[in-house]
Amino acid sequence: MGANVSMREGYGRALVAYGEINPDVVVLDADTSGSTLSSYFAQRFPERFFNVGIAEPALVDVAVGLALGGKIPFANAFAALMSLRAMEQIRTCVCYARANVKLAAGYAGVSDYKDGPTHHSITDIAVMRALPEMTVVVPADAAEAAAFVSLVAEYEGPIYFRLSRGAALPARDGPVELRIGEGLTLREGGDVTLVATGSMVGRSLAAADLLSGRGISARVLEIHTIKPLDVALILSAAEATGAIVTAEEHSVIGGLGGAVAEALCSAYLAPLERVGIDDRFTCTAPDSDTLMDAYGLAVEDIVAAAERSLARKRS
Repeated sequence: MGANVSMREGYGRALVAYGEINPDVVVLDADTSGSTLSSYFAQRFPERFFNVGIAEPALVDVAVGLALGGKIPFANAFAALMSLRAMEQIRTCVCYARANVKLAAGYAGVSDYKDGPTHHSITDIAVMRALPEMTVVVPADAAEAAAFVSLVAEYEGPIYFRLSRGAALPARDGPVELRIGEGLTLREGGDVTLVATGSMVGRSLAAADLLSGRGISARVLEIHTIKPLDVALILSAAEATGAIVTAEEHSVIGGLGGAVAEALCSAYLAPLERVGIDDRFTCTAPDSDTLMDAYGLAVEDIVAAAERSLARKRS
């Protein structure tokens, strides 16, 4: 897929394609199908699509019922609303019951740039990874969002599938084999490791290019599965480079940076710098790139964090 294809576009079209080969897949939406692009599935399979209205708790409960009936439900809603309004249902009816529900959380991070802090999901990874039995998957670009659809559908158990509204810098030129729970080394390097997820993967690769121009060799890891975390890959990179930076379109509290910090402190000491949104609410902007840059997620912010981590390693 091209660099300008949005993540929701990749997801929406892949959901239809997978629906063609798996008749057990059903799709639900909370009256946002024109935004999440689950509308593609609704147009192709109207008998397998359910719009529950603006009622995220009901969305999750209906999805649980369909899962208990042997279906594979993809429940679509905005990430901010799903992770807040439907939290009790997700915890108790999905996770505690280990229902085979796929929570397709659209407009994640600050990608819903124009609707302001009520619609920016900057705490959802922290919330979801704290839930027992929940798996958290965050694709890096449109191609990955599409490729993960079949993996998410065929994975037994609850999944929080975090999807951005727009396009992201592509993570790679060609296809790669993805496995839930296994991170990827996208670039080798010996001085510092950039550990990224979601929309920050492409930005971290761009940061590695800038660092290379300054004589710094940066390894880049993609962690598309926040939970279960690929601890072995992270610790191996920490041991090899001795300096770590995490990058995520999420609060610095409780997301990828928190998960990596937990892994590092349990096994290997390496300086860690976290690139994310500081402990604050985000405002509106003309577009998501402007908003990300304004709140500390720019390529240059990753470069600066890498230099700080390196300085701490050498001190």
